[in-house]
Amino acid sequence: MLTLLRDLRRLRRDLALPRSDRPRSLAIRHVDAGSCNGCEHELTLASGPHYDLQRYGLGIVASPRHADILLVTGTVTTRMREPLLTAYHAMPEPRKVAALGNCALGRNVIGTAANLAGPVSAILPVDLFIPGCPPAPDQIARALLSLIDGSLPAG
Repeated sequence: MLTLLRDLRRLRRDLALPRSDRPRSLAIRHVDAGSCNGCEHELTLASGPHYDLQRYGLGIVASPRHADILLVTGTVTTRMREPLLTAYHAMPEPRKVAALGNCALGRNVIGTAANLAGPVSAILPVDLFIPGCPPAPDQIARALLSLIDGSLPAG
């Protein structure tokens, strides 16, 4: 076994395989800022065995300190504005923000104006917009994978 690993290392060096500067994985911190849970169900399906985001290097983490992407669902409520900002500022640089679903984008919002702080883009700089009510799991997966590829889809 040790000989095989040594041979593989030598082969890689001899072939001078290029190393990629792109990230090979991204850690996602999900924050529900005031949604109906429709987007959460679709996100769970995208993480499940059929779409399996983990095999592409996308994993959901519990702490914003370990996250590369802040994935926000729902219109931001007045009570979730400060916790959302706290999570954002706890993330290491460079950090990205993705708004998932029409509510996060400020479209077809359910709720009273007095309880809403607005769409995610009114509070944080959004890098990726994923529209839909709720977006399909394959749409979520494609959009998040575009962050690894470096090509952001228009939203």
